[in-house]
Amino acid sequence: MSSLLAYLPQHEGLLPKWLFFVGVTAVGNLVQAYRTLHFTSQVYLSPDPDRVKPPPGYQHPSETTPLHSRTFGTWTLLQGLVRLYAAYNVDVAGLYQLAMLTNIVAMWHFGTEWFVFGTTSWNKGLAGPVFVSIGTTLWMTLQYGFYVK
Repeated sequence: MSSLLAYLPQHEGLLPKWLFFVGVTAVGNLVQAYRTLHFTSQVYLSPDPDRVKPPPGYQHPSETTPLHSRTFGTWTLLQGLVRLYAAYNVDVAGLYQLAMLTNIVAMWHFGTEWFVFGTTSWNKGLAGPVFVSIGTTLWMTLQYGFYVK
């Protein structure tokens, strides 16, 4: 067990371990996004079919297509790689800020899909990314001076 712990970020505090966790989770998200529409379609289900008009003849009730799922998985992987790199270099200002920006971009993306485009609604699929992006952004903002000297 101690040999596995040696691979975790060695900086003090919990934030580097959290960034490691969400980075690894992103890799898992990539795998599921390439294999199935199940989880991605839990995030992107239009609550109001009158708000988002599908093209004539469109039969699939979900906003999620296989292409969209794979694109979303790749986007999540990119964000996860930034967070993993920041977890091991949490004292480097540019990487810390870049990791914060990945969460801000996620908040913007999910917020606009919910409030502007109407392609999602509040549900368990949306709650996770929203809580993680908001919580991590607040945490990183409050801890900036502790990690970045």
